[in-house]
Amino acid sequence: MPSLSRRTVLAGTAVAAALTALPAHAAEAKQPAYRWRTAVIGGTGFVTGILFHPTTPALAYARTDIGGAYRWDTRTARWTPLIDHLGWDDWNLLGVEAMAVDPVHPDRLYLALGAYSQSWAGNGAILRSEDRGSTWQRTDLTVKLGANEDGRGAGERLLVDPCDSDILWLGTRHDGLLKSTDSGATWAQASGFPPAPTASGQGVTLLVAAGRTLYAGWGDADGSSANLFRTTDGTTWEPVPGQPTGTAAKVPIRAAYDRHTRELYVTYANAPGPNGQSDGSVHKLATPTGVWTDVTPATPGGADTFGYGGVAVDARRPGTVVVSTNNRWSAVDTLYRTTDGGRSWASLKDTAVFDVSETPFLKWGGDEPKFGWWIQAVAIDPYDSRHVLYGTGATLYGTRDLTHWAPQIRGLEETSVRRLISPPAGEAHLISGSGDIGVMYHERLTASPSRGMATNPVFGTATGLAQAAARPSYVVRTGWGDHGNGAFSQDGGRTWAPFAAQPGLAKDAPGPIAANADGSVLLWSFVHWDGTKYPAHRSADNGATWSEVPSFPKGATPVADPADPTLFYAYDTDSGNVYASTDGGLTFGRRADGLPAGDNQFHLVAAPGRSGDLWLSAKWNGLYRSTDGGASFSKVASCRASYTLGFGKAADGSDYPAIYQVGSTGSSTAVYRSDDEAKSWVRINDDAHQWGYIGDAITGDPRVYGRVYLATNGRGIQYGEPA
Repeated sequence: MPSLSRRTVLAGTAVAAALTALPAHAAEAKQPAYRWRTAVIGGTGFVTGILFHPTTPALAYARTDIGGAYRWDTRTARWTPLIDHLGWDDWNLLGVEAMAVDPVHPDRLYLALGAYSQSWAGNGAILRSEDRGSTWQRTDLTVKLGANEDGRGAGERLLVDPCDSDILWLGTRHDGLLKSTDSGATWAQASGFPPAPTASGQGVTLLVAAGRTLYAGWGDADGSSANLFRTTDGTTWEPVPGQPTGTAAKVPIRAAYDRHTRELYVTYANAPGPNGQSDGSVHKLATPTGVWTDVTPATPGGADTFGYGGVAVDARRPGTVVVSTNNRWSAVDTLYRTTDGGRSWASLKDTAVFDVSETPFLKWGGDEPKFGWWIQAVAIDPYDSRHVLYGTGATLYGTRDLTHWAPQIRGLEETSVRRLISPPAGEAHLISGSGDIGVMYHERLTASPSRGMATNPVFGTATGLAQAAARPSYVVRTGWGDHGNGAFSQDGGRTWAPFAAQPGLAKDAPGPIAANADGSVLLWSFVHWDGTKYPAHRSADNGATWSEVPSFPKGATPVADPADPTLFYAYDTDSGNVYASTDGGLTFGRRADGLPAGDNQFHLVAAPGRSGDLWLSAKWNGLYRSTDGGASFSKVASCRASYTLGFGKAADGSDYPAIYQVGSTGSSTAVYRSDDEAKSWVRINDDAHQWGYIGDAITGDPRVYGRVYLATNGRGIQYGEPA
């Protein structure tokens, strides 16, 4: 299993400043009609929750940690994204902390949104829908949620009261228990909930109804004090008597109620997960008698350490329950199933047959798929006992016979995308570099890449991706990996070979890379995950040997001139200075200075086919252009803000490539196209297609006018074409 990094955490005051609204000064041109679709990979992120509606057949929802929520469409056998309308200013709300349905009103759906609870992130919000998520009403909260933090696979933390559909409960991480008496429109602190809110920790981990009694898990207990509470009147809460204690029952992760046997099943771990769990257990409570029974399928111990995560009861078969292990790396995670109330269990992994032909990346560069990891979401279809789903850190598996499993993931895309290339020739119109799943060669946009993750070597997260402009068959990539951190391709990205050698910095600080126009020189920059910057290195023999380039600004992204192989450029975000090399990257000298500075979110891009034509996206400072190889820059008057920029095929009658950017020409941050060298812009996305944070990469297609590829932080690769 490759080592995994989780998604981009947009931290710090610089990001907060980037997302601050600025005064508008430019009018936006009339918006053309665009059709937006998602390039198919298939999942790739952590599915943190699955919820079947208990009284409506084939109605199900899924939530993710950074990629929004989805509704299952049984007619098309696809997941429909529900919150793509959330835009730039609401990037934090693409993380779904919890979801809830109303058993009495099947069209009602509630989402609790908010990815981070740190000071630099905005407060959470509640979305409520009367039409299964087609339209929404929104309530902004005064508290923060943490859908991409530890414990994100626990829950659900949102619950419709079984006695009154107008009453909702929301468990928070740091602010205790909230209650709404008007279907989620307004919220207030719930009275009588015993544990005091904490400044750090997990707070409420789960809410579940067992008949008319409500239960709440508390994740901040020390293993000896109560961590499960209940109320029978919605006002007075008390610790559940006789509940399990100790390390293996420190944190209640999830709970499910068997209404036939009137038993509540609770999974526990010694940490909230998904990482860090090494002990856990499963217990059931006979609610009429108050008797607890330890029904743990397998006890963690020795080298086989893990916790327990998901739990689901079969609505049609009393005593039939499925639970999941989590963070079990030695023996690999599994689902356990019982048909006798936990007296005996069978591991479904032991008989599982997997078919990942629709999403080949799930082989992770090997021959066989894994059962999965980070399994904290499990669901059984209440109308089909053999239809079981479980979420992992990369996909959502389903079965109809408890033996044959395949990704049930169509339509659900959660990739955090970092790099995009659209080659000017060859089979593929797109090559991507992403978090967790490395680099992919997209032969088709409507099917998951047949080669899966680029191998030889396999990377977890891609940090660099570049193509030789005059030799497009030559592509290089860099990233985080256990068996090498750089590779090259001689066939346009279909197959790869590792660099024969790599600098010592590469393993702990792989950064962006550039190839000059003919592919004869490589420049590799090094940046540690904590932001520490190191000297760049140069290779003139395809990565066989490397030498340090002391004059290159540390940590900068190297940019190759697309026409002249002797020229490289770099933008030093610390100083606001542009540097250039005229000797193939051996030495760099300072050119323009006094440009905006402050962090590493600026993007310097070279216009294709032209020497010395450089564009600098300077975030809220706007857009700058140089036509003299970086000696001087002029500010582009049409842009209020520019976050990332790329080029595509020119419009008919134009001799300059179409320009695409994420930025603002007026009041809104959006996706724009210019066909006249940035003299004017048209917005090409719409209010239904915004996808939160989209500031990392954008590129047009050099062969298809109007087609643009957009990197998102959690909604995969979006591509648009004129309708």
